[in-house]
Amino acid sequence: MVDINEELLGFEIGDANHTARKGPQLERTTSRDIAMLAFSVQWQADGVSHNDTTIAPKLNFWRDIMPPELEMALTDKPIGFTTSHSFAPGDLIEPAVSSLIINTKNSAFDRQYRAGTYIEPRAGRFYPRGFIAGTEGIYPGDIRPFRVTSVDDEKMQIDLNHPLAGQTLKIQVSIMDIWAAGYEKGGPCSDISELICNNGPGMQARWHGQASDLFSDMPFSRLAPEADAEFYASPRMNPHIDSAASAQICQLYQKLITQDSKVLDLMSSVQSHMPEGLAGHITGLGMNQEEMEANPQLDEFTLHDLNLEPKLPFEDASFDTVTCNLSIGYLIKPFEVFSEVARILRPNGLFVLTFSNRWNPVKVARVWEGTHEFERPGIVLEYFLRDGLFDELNTWSVRGLPCNETDPKNPENETSDPIYAVWGNRQS
Repeated sequence: MVDINEELLGFEIGDANHTARKGPQLERTTSRDIAMLAFSVQWQADGVSHNDTTIAPKLNFWRDIMPPELEMALTDKPIGFTTSHSFAPGDLIEPAVSSLIINTKNSAFDRQYRAGTYIEPRAGRFYPRGFIAGTEGIYPGDIRPFRVTSVDDEKMQIDLNHPLAGQTLKIQVSIMDIWAAGYEKGGPCSDISELICNNGPGMQARWHGQASDLFSDMPFSRLAPEADAEFYASPRMNPHIDSAASAQICQLYQKLITQDSKVLDLMSSVQSHMPEGLAGHITGLGMNQEEMEANPQLDEFTLHDLNLEPKLPFEDASFDTVTCNLSIGYLIKPFEVFSEVARILRPNGLFVLTFSNRWNPVKVARVWEGTHEFERPGIVLEYFLRDGLFDELNTWSVRGLPCNETDPKNPENETSDPIYAVWGNRQS
C-alpha cells in the first residue's frame, strides 16, 4: 500500500499545458521570481491519513508571505525540486483553545438564516458563523466555518477553533514552474499559510473521534421523481471533468493500484480514468449501455441499477480493486453498496472513490448537496467506517491546477476542477 505522506505529491505540467506563466521560463528560483508551487498539507486524525494539496499558481517570492522554513528551502532550486517541513500544533495556524468551545442556547442557531430554507443544527457538521450571529460578537455576514459539537432541545455546544487546530502538519512543497517577476504587474499579497490551510482542510475529519450526524433530515432524498433507469436512458457522452482533473485521477490510480489487477469500475460511464496498461482486466457496472460501449478501457460491462438493487452481481472475492469515479453522490443506499463492495473484494483489496464539485442537482442525494465541499470526503469516510469492514483509510484532494490550454474550459475558467479521493482496504 502506498504511503500517502511520502509518495503522492507529483504533478506533470508541461511547457505548453498551462496558461499561468507570463514570460520566459527560468531554471532556478531567486528571491524575486514568480513560481507555481504545489503545497501538500499532510496530517492524521483518528487513524485516517489526509493529504490536501493546493496549487499556488503565481507565488511571488518577494511579496507573498511564506513560512521561513519553506522559503529558505525553496530558494535557488530548480523545477521539480520538492521539500517538506513538519509544523507542531500552533506553529502554522492558531492553536486550539478551550475558550473557543462555547456552550449556548439551541435557539442561538438561526434555522432560517438562508432565505427559503430551514436547517437544523447537527452534531459534527460545519456551518458559516452567520448562523449564530450575535454569539461572541459574530456578525451576520461572517462566512468562516464553525462546528456544532453537540446539540439537544435546549442547548448546543460549538467549536470556533480552526478545523486543523491541534494537528501536527507536514507541509510538502514542489516547484512546478518558475518565471521572471518583471513580467508581473502588481497583485495582492498572499499569506501561504491561509491559502493552503483555510477554506476546507480539516473539515473531513470527525470531531474528537465522534461520528458526525450527517444522516438525519432525509439524507438520501432527491429532487427528480422518476426512476433512475428512465433518467439515465439517454447517453451522456461528455466528460464529467476537465482533462487536467482527469489526469490527476489517472496519476492517483497509477500509484495506488497494483499492476495487472482485476478491477471493477463501479457506476461506470464513458471514462474510467485508468492509466493505460495498468489493470489486467476492467469490468464496468453502470446504467447506460451506450456510454460503457464507448469506454475503450472496459473489457466487459454489466447493466445494473445500484439504487434499485445494491447487491452486486459478482461472486465473493472476485476483484482486487473497485473504483468509483465522480458518482458517489448519487447513491441512495450507500451503506449496502459498501458492504457489497467489501464482499466482492479479495482480502486487502482496494476500494477508491474520486469526486469533484460538480453533479446533477436533480439526482444527487440531499446529504451531498447540503454539505461543504470538504465535508464530502467525511461523508465517504462514514460510509467506510460504519460497518468496520475497511482499514488503512485515506483522503486526498488537489485544488487550483491550471486547465490544459486545449481544454474546452480554458480560457473561460483557467482553473481545473478540484479532485477529492477517499480510499481504504478490505480488512484481511
